[in-house]
Parts: sequence; C-alpha cells; structure tokens
Amino acid sequence: MSSIDRRGLVERHSPVLDGVDPRSALSVGNGEFAFTADVTGLQTFPQLYPVHAPDAAEPGTLLGAQAQWAWHSVPAPVPAPSLESSLRRYASPHGAVDYVDLDGSMDPGGSGDGTAEQAWLRSNPHRLDLGRIGLVRGAPWQPPGPDQLGEAHQRLDLWSGLLESTFRLAGDPVRVQTCAHPGQDVLAVRVLSPALRTGRLALRVAFPYGSTSWSNAADWHRPDAHVSTLEPAAAGFRIRRALDDTRIDVGLRLGSGMHLSRLGPHEFGVHAEGETLELVVAFAPGGRPRQAPPPTFAAVREASEAHWARFWEGGGAVDVTGSADPRAPELQRRIVLSQYLTAVHGAGSLPPAETGLVTNSWRGRFHLEMHWWHAAHFALWGRPELLARSMDWYPGVLDRARETARRQGFAGARWPKQVAPDGRESPSAIGAFLLWQQPHPIHLAELLRRACGDEAVARYGECVLESAAFMADMVVAAEDGFHLGPPLVPAQESYHRERAATADPTFELAYWAWALRVAQRWRAYLGLDPEPRWSEVAEHMAPACVRDGRYTAIATPPYTVRDDHPSMLYALGVVPDTGYVDASTMRATLKDVLADWHWESTWGWDFPAIAMTAARLGEPHLAVDALLLDTPKNTHLPSGHNRQTGRLPVYLPGNGGLLVAVALMAAGWDGGPPGQAPGFPDNGSWTVRWEGIARSP
Repeated sequence: MSSIDRRGLVERHSPVLDGVDPRSALSVGNGEFAFTADVTGLQTFPQLYPVHAPDAAEPGTLLGAQAQWAWHSVPAPVPAPSLESSLRRYASPHGAVDYVDLDGSMDPGGSGDGTAEQAWLRSNPHRLDLGRIGLVRGAPWQPPGPDQLGEAHQRLDLWSGLLESTFRLAGDPVRVQTCAHPGQDVLAVRVLSPALRTGRLALRVAFPYGSTSWSNAADWHRPDAHVSTLEPAAAGFRIRRALDDTRIDVGLRLGSGMHLSRLGPHEFGVHAEGETLELVVAFAPGGRPRQAPPPTFAAVREASEAHWARFWEGGGAVDVTGSADPRAPELQRRIVLSQYLTAVHGAGSLPPAETGLVTNSWRGRFHLEMHWWHAAHFALWGRPELLARSMDWYPGVLDRARETARRQGFAGARWPKQVAPDGRESPSAIGAFLLWQQPHPIHLAELLRRACGDEAVARYGECVLESAAFMADMVVAAEDGFHLGPPLVPAQESYHRERAATADPTFELAYWAWALRVAQRWRAYLGLDPEPRWSEVAEHMAPACVRDGRYTAIATPPYTVRDDHPSMLYALGVVPDTGYVDASTMRATLKDVLADWHWESTWGWDFPAIAMTAARLGEPHLAVDALLLDTPKNTHLPSGHNRQTGRLPVYLPGNGGLLVAVALMAAGWDGGPPGQAPGFPDNGSWTVRWEGIARSP
C-alpha cells in the first residue's frame, strides 16, 4: 500500500470562508479547551451566529470559549433539590423499581424541565462560557456594526492549527491570527492594523454570568451577580472571577507597547501603541497557587504548529481522492474535517456534550449514549490516547453508578444518560429509562484493549465487570430466553411515552449478547474465573421480534414507528455479528428503511450507523449511499460541523460516527471479507487508500 501524502491531503481541505456564514464558525482548541471565532478570527459579531433556544427568547451564539473544567451552578433553592424527590415507582417483572422520572411532558428535543426543583437539577451545574474576546472601535470603545465589515477572508490551516483572518473594519485593513496552545487552556491572538496605532481599534475582553438556558452558556444581563477583580501580574494582568461558588483565574499577557483599561464591571480594553497587538489569555480554575505568566504568542503558535503536524502525521489516514464516484470529494472533506473537529471538541477528560465545546446543548451536560459516537473512532484511527482521556472519567464515578443500580435493586453499575461531571443523573422521562449506553463502556474499553493491550485491561477492568454485572442481573428470564424491560426507552426515543410497557428493543437485545461475551473474556484477561450467569444470558437473549419478514424496533406495540433512529438496523452494524441476527431478515429490514423513512427526524449519526449495517451485510453500494444520503440532518457545513437544526447547529456524534463507519468500510472487521476496503463497492468507482486504521470488532 503506497504512502499517503498526508500534508497535501489535509491542507487541501483547510476550510476557507469569504464573508459571514452564520452557520459556520471555526474553532481552535485542544480537546480540553476551545475558542470558536467569527470571520474576524475573534468574537466581534456574536449576534450574527445565533443558536436558537427553546426556553429563552434571546438566542445564544456559536462563538463560545469553553473548557472541560469550567462549570457553574446558580444558588439552589431552599430546601436543596434532590434526586429522591423525583423518584417514581414503576412496575417491572422484578417488582417495583424506582426511576428518576420527570413530571410533565418533554418536547422532541428533550428540553421540558418538569417542576422547579427538577428544572434546577437539570440545569445545574451547567457549562460556562469563559469570556468573549472581540474587536472594538473608539472612542468610546464600542463593538462595530456588521455594516462596518468588508472584504472578509478567513482560512483555518489544519496542519498548523492557525486561524488567519483578513478584512476591513470601517475601511481600515485588519489581519488577525488566532491559535490555541495544545497542552494548556491558552488562547493567543495577534492583530495587525494601522487603526491600532491611531487609536481607532482595540480588543475587548468581557465576562458573563452563567446561564441556565438550554443552549446558551452566557448571561450578559446580571452584572451584579458576579465579580471580576483586576490585579497586576508578571508580563501583564490577572483577573480573578467569582460566580457564586465558581472561581476562575484569567491571565493576560500583553506585548510591549500595550495597555489594559477597565471598560466596565466585567469588560477590559487592550490597546496598542503600534500597529501590532499581541494578547495571550490563559484560563484556569481559581484558588490555585499563583501561576507562571502565559506563554508568548510566538510560543503558542510554535506549539500549535508542532502539535497539529504530529497529529496528522500520526494515527490513521484514508484517501479516496482517486475515486471516480462524484461524491468522493465531499466524503474526503468530511473525513479530514471530522478528525480535526473531534480532536478539538471531543478529546478531553470528560465525555463530550453533543455540541462539544462550541455552545451549550442541554446546558453543556453530556449524554453517555453518545459517548461511543463521539470517541470510539479515536481507537480505530490509531489515536487511542484521545479516547483514554474521557474513558478515565468512568472509574472516577463508578461508585455513583453502583448507587443507581443498587437503588433499583440490581447488582453492578448502571450508567445513566444525561449527567454532570460528578456522574449525577438528571430527572428525565427518557434518560433514566434508556439502556443502550450501558454496554458502551465495555465496547469502548474493548477498542482500547485491542489498541493498547494489558494497560487498558488494568485501567478499565473494574468498569467492564461492573457494567456487565448490571446487564446480567436486570434481564428477565422466561422460557424463550432473557428479556429486557419493561420499563425502558430504546435508542429510538420515539417510544418514551410508552416506557412503562416497552420491552425487548432489537438493537439492545443484540448489544447485550455481544457485550456480555466481551466482558466474559475480560474476566479471563484479569485472571478471574468465568461468570456462568453472563454466558447464560449472552447465549440465550430472547429472540428479536420479526413482523412481515423484518425486524421491529421493539417487541411491544407499536413495534416500529418510522421516525427518529431506525434502531433495529444497529443490531448488526454498530453491534458486531454474534449469530444473534439473521442476515437475510436484517437485509430486508435495511432495504425497507432505505425505501421509506422520515429522514427529517433522524440524527446525524444514523447515516454512518446505517452504512455500517449495510457494509456488514455485504451491501457496500448501500453503505456509501447511506453514508452520503442527501438529507438535511446529514449536512456537513463548510466548517465540517454536522448541523441538525437551529437548536443543534453543530453535532459532534455525526462527525465521530462518520469516522467509525469509514474505518470499518476501509480496514474491514473481524470475520469480514478479505481485501482492500470491503465496505466500498468493488466496481471501479472507488479507489480507497488507507493506513494506520485498525480492523473493527
């Protein structure tokens, strides 16, 4: 296999924007911290990049600055809310079981918040927008109007991580360079313009209060609710932030000939005597010993360039540019940009939010059923260390997951859906009943074991065993095998109103059988004897429901509704083949879905998931068709982001899912057909070269 020109491949797909695209904003970052900029390379025009929020009249913005550690809670009401107040008892084959349910209904986006106490639990803690950095014109210093912007051109150099922006502001030429440090929560900015020297242009650094809005991480209307204290520091200044119990330190390094002034309670102006302004901003949790001054702009840029060159030179690469299929250039663009976006927004120490570190969705809280879609690809693309960062979160909250299982009368650890960094779940009519995230830690750990060997077994063995113990204990034994539920909500959340009666979703049945077998092997890796119950359950899961020759989504009425995720397909695709699924029945199900499904209600990861099913069924042409299906939820913007709606303007599970599917289609899977790229058609229309990609399970 010939070597791929990685630099050429990457640089050809560096995104370029001419003018404002209100749906596409570009980010720099490192997985732990990200800064998303408008066409000025800063956050000068946040109002031009709106994020619609169902629970607030005022929209949010794509232009966020977020870090994995930066969370905030508004003061709790008295008495303090507790999950116990939301417990609701449901009948199950095991007897009465308590779930952290939600009073009232939820809309399709899951934003209904129940009682005031439940709303507080669902909204706190929320991820915090660290600050806004943009250009102002003076004097007095004010943000420019959009009508003052002209001749804008912007390019994000993927090979170096440097965002270059040129434009005119009120006729003055401006050039901005923006980059992030790869190992610190540090942003570096260089502005070049003659308007700096004449006092017509400056930078503004402003700080908001935290927001409990569904999709807005900043509240600019409560200046009296927080404090920003300015003090001198080595090479510049330090701003101590206090927002209720949250403390943040912001270090500012100013270049020579630069000055800082206070413009308001939480606003600061940075001015330059000459035509160059360099500002480096370092964010850190407050209360720590005094930190060293932030590095210089040159040091941050150099570190960024070295990091991204190593990133692209290492790990995996897939090149389809020699293909005759006219869709190949777009697939190649998505492949390259998805690698960058998931590294910036999904490779941190917590499972990512669905909008990454761009803007808040679900208040920035993360959904564990999406963790696999965000991060599984890192192990397959030769970057297992990036998956390990967020996988290390599970051992730290294992006791809380055990408490959830124990409260419901089960062994092991139960993983909820929507959680905070400490692992606390949220009251929900969906999340508390969802099951398909339960095998994810086993699946992700297995990918790391295949990539890293015994090290992964030692790090994640306890989580694997405890996850499996719950799975084997909560099933319901019957003459025809082991059943799931009721109550439950399947991956296809359309059935959440029937949660009290829903049972035996096809996808989850197959996932249980596969994951318990994997966990049994992990017992051997750990030097433990087999657990007979695990094998019994894995080998005798109840048969999936079949009607009219096709798998149904669930085994109870209404069986299959034709919107949201076609989840029954994923019993073979996301789930490797264990013999549980009949290939001919699944093939009929696949073709039925492709012929008639409500695609507008699907989600961005559905298309790569369907592609994996088609590939494993030996239908590579359908795999490509599904991966590149022309429908709004499968849109990838010029930035590379997988836009869903105005409320979900970016959607990282779609990017991560695409990379998982491409890895499987290119490098193949255990037990799959031999040869190059078995998931792509072998008819001369596709030329697929790959290197550094691991075979999928």
